[in-house]
Amino acid sequence: MRSIKLPEPPGSVTGMPEIFDRGISCVVRRAVIIGNGAAGAENQCIGVVRALGLSGNCTIHHVRRPKGGLNFWLRWLPVPVHKKVDYLLQHVQANWLRVPLSRLLKGNDVEPRPSSAERQSPLMSSGAYGLRALALDDRTVPEADAGRIAALAREDVDREGPLLVVASGRDTVSVAAAVKKLAPEATFVIQIQHPRQRIDHFDLIVTPLHDYYALSPMGRQEVPRLLLPWLSPRQPPDKHVVLTIGALHHADASTLRAAASAWQSELAPLAKPLLIVNVGGPTKHCQFGEDLAVELVSALKQVLNTCGSARISFSGRTPAQISNLVTRELGNHPKVYIWDGRGRNPHLGHLAWGDAFVVTADSVSMLSEACSTGKPVYVIGGERCRWKFVAFQKSLRQRGLTRDLTGAEDMRESWSYPPLNDMFDVVKRIRGSLAERGWSLQ
Repeated sequence: MRSIKLPEPPGSVTGMPEIFDRGISCVVRRAVIIGNGAAGAENQCIGVVRALGLSGNCTIHHVRRPKGGLNFWLRWLPVPVHKKVDYLLQHVQANWLRVPLSRLLKGNDVEPRPSSAERQSPLMSSGAYGLRALALDDRTVPEADAGRIAALAREDVDREGPLLVVASGRDTVSVAAAVKKLAPEATFVIQIQHPRQRIDHFDLIVTPLHDYYALSPMGRQEVPRLLLPWLSPRQPPDKHVVLTIGALHHADASTLRAAASAWQSELAPLAKPLLIVNVGGPTKHCQFGEDLAVELVSALKQVLNTCGSARISFSGRTPAQISNLVTRELGNHPKVYIWDGRGRNPHLGHLAWGDAFVVTADSVSMLSEACSTGKPVYVIGGERCRWKFVAFQKSLRQRGLTRDLTGAEDMRESWSYPPLNDMFDVVKRIRGSLAERGWSLQ
């Protein structure tokens, strides 16, 4: 009897399952964070990486702007352009000092020939600014260089898998977009906070809903039409955009459990309820001064009657006159402890052990972290906010996450709400976007 030959499955060439043809390069198991050195921005990236389970194989790179002199007025430029302009200005200034005035007045060529030592220096080569910045900076975090990160992504991609790149902050936008352009087949680039440029330069954008405030009817009425493109996204969000209520952060359940254990000996014995007060500082769209500090002190003196204890901390943006006033008025109160900025930062311990929170309205990050606990959060200074931050404060109140601090509160009467958990939706969207490319997480 003649044997029967079965047809090959459609699309099969080697007869091997597709997974063996693809190898393991479709599994994302490493990450790079591009930060600007600001804790509020970088903590959002760290939170995403932790939530995706990649914190064990992650490196952080910093974007660093030139500082000093005219650089304050050049900070509106994209970082790569700013660095080139700064290098040019330093070059011109150095030559100006070396060239005699008589030659400058004659209009002769004033470009000096480099010495043999200068010709051998790596600073004279193209792209040397990054080397120069690293040489002058004693921090161990490497400078964010798009070419190096793209090379890292392509290196051994078949074994290590694609590289997840998470960036946050305006200064990181150009670097993250460049990484995507240089290595599109080996990277998945997430930009946190709207980049104010074409969103298809990134795989995913994670941004608060209030970043689109300018596209609302009320927002359009608050600024001249010519300024709108510079203040907000030009188009409504599409599938590349994940909208959140607040800012992402790394204060998840596991982090707070660890913080609760680390701070147990210091915070657990304190009298209850424990009130945590986080004081920020004035911003462009939420301006205040000593007037808010006076209002805060007055309200705290009233609510302390119903508190067991209170702990106050200031941010790096808090002006000295505000911190000094609060310390002068409350520093000797028997129920109050004010952290002076020395020693380990108690912020995570406060989130874990606090029974209620008072937060100044200027900080989206501090409010988002406090609202993730499900505990009472009172806001002071919200009426001083303008522009999109009014929309942010309104969204928190409408969802029952915050209340205004009046001084008439009884801190023994607790209230709760479903904790703010933007990270859950963000991780879900990231996994879905990776799956559309045929990728997955380890």
